Parts: sequence; structure tokens; C-alpha cells
Amino acid sequence: MERYDHLYRLYEDFDAETVRASQDFVDLFPPVDERVALSYWEDASEELDERRTAIREAFPGTGETYADIAARATRDQAFTGLDLATKHDRAINALVLDVDETLRSAGRTDNEIPRETLYLLTEFHDEGVPIVVCTGQTLENVKGFLIQGLGNAIVHSGELSVVYEAGTGVFTPGHGPETKRLLYDDLDGAVSVVFEALRRRVLSEAPDRIRRGCHLQGNEFNVTLKPNFETGSEAATEIIDDALSYLLDLLGAVVADHVIGADSGTEGETVDSCTDWTRAYYAERDPEIRAVLDDRDALATPTDPPDGMETFLDGVDVAYYEGDAAEIASRELNKVVGVETALDVLDVRDPFALVMGDSKSDLRVMEWAADHDTGIAAAPEHASESVLDHVRDTDGLVFPPGEAGEVLRTVSVCNALVRGP
Repeated sequence: MERYDHLYRLYEDFDAETVRASQDFVDLFPPVDERVALSYWEDASEELDERRTAIREAFPGTGETYADIAARATRDQAFTGLDLATKHDRAINALVLDVDETLRSAGRTDNEIPRETLYLLTEFHDEGVPIVVCTGQTLENVKGFLIQGLGNAIVHSGELSVVYEAGTGVFTPGHGPETKRLLYDDLDGAVSVVFEALRRRVLSEAPDRIRRGCHLQGNEFNVTLKPNFETGSEAATEIIDDALSYLLDLLGAVVADHVIGADSGTEGETVDSCTDWTRAYYAERDPEIRAVLDDRDALATPTDPPDGMETFLDGVDVAYYEGDAAEIASRELNKVVGVETALDVLDVRDPFALVMGDSKSDLRVMEWAADHDTGIAAAPEHASESVLDHVRDTDGLVFPPGEAGEVLRTVSVCNALVRGP
């Protein structure tokens, strides 16, 4: 109750909005070698110091904590942070962050991570909170924009890890032989054979429309088709829907060739049976995939699955991201496995992480965190419905597209209150 009273008094008696605006100006617009700009920055810095001093003096013993809260969070963010601190009584000690449509948004941030978000991440890093970037992108793509946004020092600090290609590998610079873990090396041989065949055939056997409208993402393991159009556009959505149907049929054909085996004289029937059954298998398990196939009248009533078919597909994941990607991956390699590996390399022994994401692959990490009491979840407003249902049912940390900084500010309040002065 004392923390509630202090927060109420902080936002009632002090102009916290001006404190926060001054702090943002000082942090995000450092002094430059230009007289007028430098004068503005110095004035803002002096005013900020005066206002923070007044808050420190008003809250003896805890003044620095409440000055920091006023400088970082809105009233709503502060009270949400208090709710988190009261409910969990634990500080967030790791950040697990999806990138696309979570930290950045094609529609709202021009596919750039906002400067505010990057600065807040550096603040968490400086406080000793490890960062795990968890994405479906390739390692090279992620390394590039992380170094550009956060800088070489943070990326190679030993306190940042990248789970790439949705969990097929983990890259943690500064950890010697543990720096890069290729998780796909441990897969069963038959799975590796199928994925090698998929990669070899995916473009060469694709219909001309898909070959011209998509490109194969340069993954180390997963097979991912991306649109040659603006992500989320009508053209991108249409070509990815086509690509999904094609990938399902190709998967069925490759499994028929390399796992089931086709007897002479019945090969065509076996392949047809495998492709029909592959479509039905994934349609039953994913309503978004079913909707795409139904729209194309591409769902046949399958016969009983060929021997070994269902068992093999139980280990293969087909992911559909509307207007963005269609992907085949291994169920044994997912973001949860990658995050567990990253936290192990980072030596986070008792994790309580903030997990931020928008897709079903992120939901698995959120559910893992909830099931094991190892973290909390947050998602943008445009996330998958299943993700939003989970987030709303837990701590309700839903934020506008491109505004991940709102949740980072809320969590900073939680940490400040749990850790105390």
C-alpha cells in the first residue's frame, strides 16, 4: 500500500510529464557541436536535475527510485508496473524479444526499430539484464541491424544472444566454443535428408508464378518462402497463400520419396496420397492454414495415412504468416528450445523474462514461461489472436504497433519497485 501511495503522490504532486519529456530529450538527443542546440540541451539538463532533486527530497530513502520512475514512465505505465511488482514480486532478469512486427513494424516504424526502443534496451543492458533476440530471420540479417542499432560493444558484450531461424541455431558472441550452437546438427538423419531435398527442389519445381513472386530466404536449415512484394500487401498475401499450398504438396511428395518409399507401379498413387494427407494434417491443426486451403478448394478427403506418414509429420512444423512467409521447420527446433539454450549460455540460472512477440512461434515461448513461472508476456495489438488471448489472460501487456517501448518502460518500473532503493 505504501508503494501505491507513493506513486499516487508522485504523479499528483509533481509534473512527471515534464520530467519524462526532459529525460527523453537529454537521453535521445545528446549535445552536438552546434551552439544553439547545445544551449537547448544544457537548459533541459539543468531543469531535469532540479526536478529530479525535488522528487528525491520529497521521498527520503526512496527518492532516487521515484525520480527514476517519473523520468521513465507515464502514470498508467507506472501503476501497471506496480501491479506486476505486486503480483510477481520478481524483477525481470532477461528480455526475450521478437523483432518483426514486435520491436519494429512495417506499417508504423518503416521497418526500423525506433530510437526510443533501442535506447531503452541499452538501459536494460547497462543494468545487467541480458537480451535474447528471438527471430525467424537469418543470423546475418539480425547481426547487421543489431550492430547498427545497439552497437558493437553491446552485441559482443557477452550479455546478448540471438536465437535465429526460429530456433535452429543460437549465436552468443563472447562465449568461446559456446558462441554458436547449431541445434539442427542433433536432428534425426531422416529429417535432415527431407530438409535437404526440400531445399534442393523448392524453387526448381515451383510453378512459374511462385518462382517469380517469391524468394527462398537464406536460412541454414528451415525452408522459408518470402514474397517479392511489400510485406502485408494484397500481392504479398496472395503469393504467400499460393506458396503455402505449394510447400504442403512438396513436403508430401518429398516424404513419399524419402521416408515412405514408393513401390514400382504405385509411385504416383503414393505421392498423391501423401500430398492429400499432408494438406489435411496441417489444416486440422491450424485454422489459418485450413482457411487458405479452403479458399482454394484444395482440401481433399484423405484416406488412411501411409505407414509412417503421421509419425514423421508430427516432427515437422509448417508455419503460415499472412502476407509475410510460408515456412517448413522441425518441431524439435523451435523458439523455446532456442531460448532455453540462449539462457543456458548466458548463465541465467533462475530466469524471469519479459517475452515479447506477435506470432504462434512466440506464443510457445510465452506458454513455456507461464508454465514454468519463468516470465511474463507482451504483444502488439495486431498479433495473432491466440497470442493476444494468452497475453490478455495473463498480465494484459498489449501495446500499439511499433510501441514496444511502452512495455519496456512499464517493466522498468516493476524492476525499480521490486529492487527498491
